[in-house]
Amino acid sequence: MQGLYDALLSTMKSGKALGQSGRFKQLEPVIRRSFDIAAMARLSVGPTWASLTEAQRQQSSESFGRYMSAIYADRFDSYRGQKLEVTGEQPASSGVIVKSQIIKANGEPVKVDYMMRLSGDDWLISDIYLDGAISEVATRRSEFAAILKTEGIDGLISALNRKAEVLAMSAARTL
Repeated sequence: MQGLYDALLSTMKSGKALGQSGRFKQLEPVIRRSFDIAAMARLSVGPTWASLTEAQRQQSSESFGRYMSAIYADRFDSYRGQKLEVTGEQPASSGVIVKSQIIKANGEPVKVDYMMRLSGDDWLISDIYLDGAISEVATRRSEFAAILKTEGIDGLISALNRKAEVLAMSAARTL
């Protein structure tokens, strides 16, 4: 977790100079190293995952990883004195919940908890809970369900790629 937070702070501090694509390039390898992208993609896609081909699963995971990296590059775009702190951990049925907080420049804390699961020799993030309750995976699953219903898995993969591109373009325009 500390490695992720160190990378986020470093990126935020250089945010304007890096621009969206620079932040994306800096954060993507860290996101892919820190998150269990395949598990998060599988859980976000939901029951449809069972009927996907291996190639569709790979494409879904790849698009999901790019999308998550773009979200982080967009959210952590500049530094105004924020602090990112790990505050503790708590055992959970499927791993460990690492408790943390982002302290905004105005001093207001935002709770961010990470569900960590052991994958091989590494602890990877498998879900993120904002304010202790709002699950990133559940939010994505709800968001993806409508796309899957109307456009199928190929539509979802295209939508994720488009969303990642839109995030990159919108952030680039704001600089």
